[in-house]
Amino acid sequence: MRRRELLILFGSGIMFSRAAPAQEHGRVRRVGLLMASVESDPDGQARVQAFQDTIQGLGWVEGRNLQLHLRWAAGGSDRFRTYAAQLVALAPDLVLADATPSVAALVRETSVVPIVFCRVGDPVGSGFVNNLARPGGNVTGFTAFEVSMGPKWLEMLKEASPGLAQVSLLFNPKTASHVEALFLRLIEATASSLGISVVPARVHSSDEIKDVIRALGQRSASGLAAMPDAFLVDHRELIIQMTAQQRVPAIYTNRIFAVEGGLMSYGFDVLDMYRRAASYADRILRGTRPGELPVQTPTNFQLAINLKTANALGLSIPPTLLARADEVIE
Repeated sequence: MRRRELLILFGSGIMFSRAAPAQEHGRVRRVGLLMASVESDPDGQARVQAFQDTIQGLGWVEGRNLQLHLRWAAGGSDRFRTYAAQLVALAPDLVLADATPSVAALVRETSVVPIVFCRVGDPVGSGFVNNLARPGGNVTGFTAFEVSMGPKWLEMLKEASPGLAQVSLLFNPKTASHVEALFLRLIEATASSLGISVVPARVHSSDEIKDVIRALGQRSASGLAAMPDAFLVDHRELIIQMTAQQRVPAIYTNRIFAVEGGLMSYGFDVLDMYRRAASYADRILRGTRPGELPVQTPTNFQLAINLKTANALGLSIPPTLLARADEVIE
């Protein structure tokens, strides 16, 4: 065991035997949050707020028996590593990890501090947990993957834009390796049945995002599916702007894209996931071992359609698709 982890064990009282009751006299629990966005991002702030509100409702009041330590790590892998090390050095009782890059940075720093993750595509393939039912170790959480999601993105985009013949799947392989491991084969099978060809569009920078969308704009009957990827969420303003300029119909996995001007989104309820993460945090702070809590898949999904954007693209959204929408933005 590394010296840092030995100090954390004794400094924080985490021994993965049953911990003392949460309301132990004078005991203030430290919880770190490593967020994969910038502090000014309203979507990131909403995720933090959902976690805070829920954990407070479970009896953990900041300033009384809880101390939160927030780090906003968007901007490069170095920031994730730096902030992960800072949080672990605080000897927290728990860290909430937002998206795959946060978890990857934290597991390099500790195998002792409990980690609850959200928005992770492939926790088994990434080596974060042994299996979903019984993760083992110090990591558990909520995955962003559900088998039916990938095919539905194509089906809905085809309904909105019936003339589509080709769709580019946008993702950063460094932050969303799960796309190729889990989604690509399923999406390709659905694409064939819809008469669509799909092309992986791997991007690592803003310039590469621009190049992909410009190329789509120069080809008729082309669309875009932005995969579940924290990198794309952080670059959503650019993606929405470029797809509008190039008149490219696109579907996204996060509601915030549709709210901010994207054509449509279909994906899991992100805020619900952070509320559920707070319930896991509560159980761990009260003594449950992280490895005993199963990794959970999404349970609530949302379809949002931006009619203003559809009109700007010259698309007429079918009534059958509008009827299935949880939110229509006009």
